[in-house]
Amino acid sequence: MSHPCACNVVHERKRIVLTGGPGAGKTAVLELVNQFVCQHVMVLPEAASTLFRGGFPRGPSLGQRTATQRAIFHVQRELEASADAADHAAIVLCDRGTVDGSAYWPGPDTLWDQIGTPRAEELTRYDVVIHLRTPDAGAYNHQNPLRTESAAEAARIDERIAQGWSGHPKVIMIHSYADFFQKAHAALDAIYDQLPWCCRKPR
Repeated sequence: MSHPCACNVVHERKRIVLTGGPGAGKTAVLELVNQFVCQHVMVLPEAASTLFRGGFPRGPSLGQRTATQRAIFHVQRELEASADAADHAAIVLCDRGTVDGSAYWPGPDTLWDQIGTPRAEELTRYDVVIHLRTPDAGAYNHQNPLRTESAAEAARIDERIAQGWSGHPKVIMIHSYADFFQKAHAALDAIYDQLPWCCRKPR
């Protein structure tokens, strides 16, 4: 749970994406965010996990896969719209953003063709992108029951995510370390550096 904050300033809101391929450590980092940052950071859940836990079907056919990615895109948009209506958030921290869907899109056209929104427009929705890189095969975590990708598939997805966000003016890459806590610390630093001064505490 986030901590109370002494400031009562109406902050200029930033929308930040925490992204990365499967097994990159997003869930663990977000759990740490909830422990160490103040109430002015609003963490949004991952749209895909929200859908799948709610029973949205995952099928192998092209039609099922494209339907899934369209649904994720629209749920993500509405999660962000809900956060925009909340009071006093200095940062809206998104567990993935709309652009991530392009890394999972099966073709033959593009997600942007299907949605009718250009990628460049989606990039402008986010102030900062923090990309946790997927670890190599030896450190890849298969324990998440919603994760179906092998280590090799996860690495390919991670690279497609990097390509999807290319061109954004502020992408912060967080590479993997032998000790995951070093990676988590670097990610927390990147998030903490976006906080307004009145919300920062000694770490």
